[in-house]
Amino acid sequence: MSTRAAELLRKPGQPQRPSLLELFFDLVFIFALNRVSHRLVEDLTERRVVLVEAGETLLLLLAFLVLWLVTAWVTDLYDPQRPQLQLLVYTAMLGALIMAVAVPQAFGDRSLAFAGAYVAVHIVRGLVIVPALRGHEAQRRAAGVFLWFAISAVPWLAGAVVSGSARGLLWTLALAIDCAALLLFYPAPWTRPAQRQWPVLAEYLSERYRQFFIIALGELILTTGSAYSDTSFRQGGAAVAFAVSFITTVLLFRVYLFKAGQLLPEAIRVSVGPARLVREAFLAHVLMVAGIVAVAVGYEIVIDHPFGHTETAWIFVIIGGPILFLVGRALAEHAVFDRVSRSRTIGALVLLGAAPAMVLLPPLAAAVTAAVVLGGIAISDTMRARQNPPERPHPHRFER
Repeated sequence: MSTRAAELLRKPGQPQRPSLLELFFDLVFIFALNRVSHRLVEDLTERRVVLVEAGETLLLLLAFLVLWLVTAWVTDLYDPQRPQLQLLVYTAMLGALIMAVAVPQAFGDRSLAFAGAYVAVHIVRGLVIVPALRGHEAQRRAAGVFLWFAISAVPWLAGAVVSGSARGLLWTLALAIDCAALLLFYPAPWTRPAQRQWPVLAEYLSERYRQFFIIALGELILTTGSAYSDTSFRQGGAAVAFAVSFITTVLLFRVYLFKAGQLLPEAIRVSVGPARLVREAFLAHVLMVAGIVAVAVGYEIVIDHPFGHTETAWIFVIIGGPILFLVGRALAEHAVFDRVSRSRTIGALVLLGAAPAMVLLPPLAAAVTAAVVLGGIAISDTMRARQNPPERPHPHRFER
């Protein structure tokens, strides 16, 4: 075993909490999520082809999420104090920043900048880590990751140089490859069984998930604050919408943190198959972050247009955002406790049932409806916490 290669890996006893370097890296994603949400706002308010534009925006959002998670895994597996790792984090930070700048025209004139930056981050990472691990068994795992990103680089770059629907199809294929490889833990003929190749630091990775959720809430605050600052403070409707947006932000935080959010580190730590729980937690956080981005889009629209007619497409973000968040939150709860609270299911169903009627009400009324449902869930959580003893992660959830 190469001593030089072993130095690149995290050592037993090293701090399991994220460093300032990772928090510094996260700052870019506040801007990135803001660019994604602003792109969708323009699509919805300018009455473009909503389904096509929404699909494109979702693809861009997923690309950012994959980039963030893979970087989080790198700093989980390897020693972030090593110069090579710090350089890779800075490279990922620059790549994410370039991608964010390109978001408004990612399917237009800046397609090569977006795809090229995304591909470059992953390829550079592989070119640094794989040779550095020469002689260590972890090189097989790193080579598997590099293989899959090299494969997806072809449709990413090919899509950047074509135009029209071909670009969307090629980028969808590329992202499908990246997501499938990630969820399967980058299998390769030389790395089976794949999941056993991925040791997990429970406290570190769960903390990174929770930090990214906070980043999404930060983007929500940035978006709504910017939208309100562009209005006249004398506009009562905008002021009420801004107040409701703040209340909703607090409720999203409270609903997220209740029990499952707090116990995620312990759930990963006691699991005999933590890789599976890491995967489920990732899917849950993807849904919740996507939901919060949609909520940010919805509130920017509500602050700008509190009264009057509600466009059908606006309902997909004003009401659909909280629904998507609750679905992700339910998945996180199921991963930890092997069950889902009725309040989350009932809340999502109430919002889904109320959605058709929201087109008859002004946008502000739709936003208030979503806030009331989230408030009901938060109250239910508080009452249940007072009546029931503290819960622990479900032990049978993690048996082989």
